[in-house]
Amino acid sequence: MNPLILSIKSNSLDDGPGIRSVVFFKGCPLDCIWCHNPEGKKRTTEISFEPNLCTGCDTCLETCTKNALSRQYRYFIDRAVCDLCFDCVETCPSGALERVGREIPVSEIVEKVLKDKPFFDASGGGATLSGGEPTLNMEFLANTAKALKEEGVHVLIETCGLFEYDEFIELVYPHTDLIYFDIKLLDSGEHKKYCGLPNDSILENFRKLQTKHLEGGTAVLPRIPLIPGITDTPENLHAIAAFFLEGRVKQTRLMANHPLWRSKNLKLGIEPLETGDDRLGEWMSEERVEECGKIFTEANISVE
Repeated sequence: MNPLILSIKSNSLDDGPGIRSVVFFKGCPLDCIWCHNPEGKKRTTEISFEPNLCTGCDTCLETCTKNALSRQYRYFIDRAVCDLCFDCVETCPSGALERVGREIPVSEIVEKVLKDKPFFDASGGGATLSGGEPTLNMEFLANTAKALKEEGVHVLIETCGLFEYDEFIELVYPHTDLIYFDIKLLDSGEHKKYCGLPNDSILENFRKLQTKHLEGGTAVLPRIPLIPGITDTPENLHAIAAFFLEGRVKQTRLMANHPLWRSKNLKLGIEPLETGDDRLGEWMSEERVEECGKIFTEANISVE
C-alpha cells in the first residue's frame, strides 16, 4: 500500500529556497501537542468538516446511510460511527466536508510537480517533501526523490528527525539536496511529555547528518518551532544553542507559533488543547521572535 498524501501545494515561498512545490505526506511518529498540521498525524484516511463553508443544505444528511452526521453532534460527525465511505464528501456542494489523505503514485506526484519546473528553474526552487513525516515511508520517499532528481528538480526533505538512519542514508540521502531538520526540545523528558516520544534518536540522527555535511555532504538546516512556554523558554533555547555549537552549526531557522492549528483540530474532531497558557492561541510577535533569536546570534549562530 502506498502512503497517503495530504496535498501537493504549488507556488510555496516558505518551504525552502525559491518557488517550490510541497508534497505533504500523511502520518507522523510524533504527537506534538501544538502540531500545526494535525491532519498529517495519522497514517489513515480521515474526514474533516469546515462549518464556515457549510450552507445548511442537508444534502450530506440525506446521503449518509450510517447516521454518522448530525447538527446535534459536537463536531457534526460521529467518527465512531462513520465508516469513511466519503459519499457525503462527494455530494457536498460547498466543500465543507473533505477527504483527508489519498494514495497518489510516484508518477502522478512527479507529473504534478513538473508543471512548475519553469518556476523552479527561474527562482532556484524545487520540490519539498514534507508531512506529516515523509521518512515513515522510506522506500516510497526514495523513489519520489529519485524520480524528481532525474528530472533535474532540486529536492528538499523536511523531517522531524525520527527515522532509521542507515536506511535513510542508503535510500533517500543520495537523492537529497537539502534537509530541514526540526529540533523542538533538547531535554528528552520534556520532548516525551510534549511530543509523545523521547528525542535521543532524533538528536543522534542530527549529529550524524551534520557530521556528514561538514565532510562535504548534504546541508542540514535545523529549525526550531517557537511554542510559548514550551520550546521558547531561555532554558531550552540556550540548551539547543549549546548543542548546535558542539556540532559546529552555523545557522538555524526560528518558526513562530501561529493559532491556525487550533481550527484545524476542530475540523478533525479533536478536542481543544487545554494547557492554561492562552498564548498558544495567539500569533507570536516579531519582538518575541527577535528575543529568542538573540540567544543564537550571541552564540555566533545566524538566524533566518
